[in-house]
Amino acid sequence: MRCFICENVKECPKPPSASALPPSPTGYLHVGGARTALFNWLFARHFGGTFILRIEDTDFERSTEEMVGGILDGMRLLGLDWDEGPFFQSKRMDLYKDNAERLIKSGHAYYCFCSKEQLEKRRAAAQAEGRAPMYERICAPFR
Repeated sequence: MRCFICENVKECPKPPSASALPPSPTGYLHVGGARTALFNWLFARHFGGTFILRIEDTDFERSTEEMVGGILDGMRLLGLDWDEGPFFQSKRMDLYKDNAERLIKSGHAYYCFCSKEQLEKRRAAAQAEGRAPMYERICAPFR
């Protein structure tokens, strides 16, 4: 089989890799998510790597157990098995909090004090001007 990345006909010198699918359980597995899952699954299988299923369930208002079940059922229906997981991001919040605090203490991150309305207003202004919306580092001087 020819490697689609390095074009090597015999064996690809690339080391095994890990690829992940991070669906959000705010709806069922859709065509775009299934496509991403398939490509990541194929990539992991081709390179002898690991396919990891990570559930992005941190939207506590919209995520449901029913949707998690729908995603898992959809993956099984497509024949896409995972090597690790599913890992639920909501169960790792302490890890993320600890790392965020470490980044803030080291000066590599900072708190943003902008309101949601202020950020939405800046986003709309950027889009109206034809610019890609991005955070303008307004709160960076306060760190």
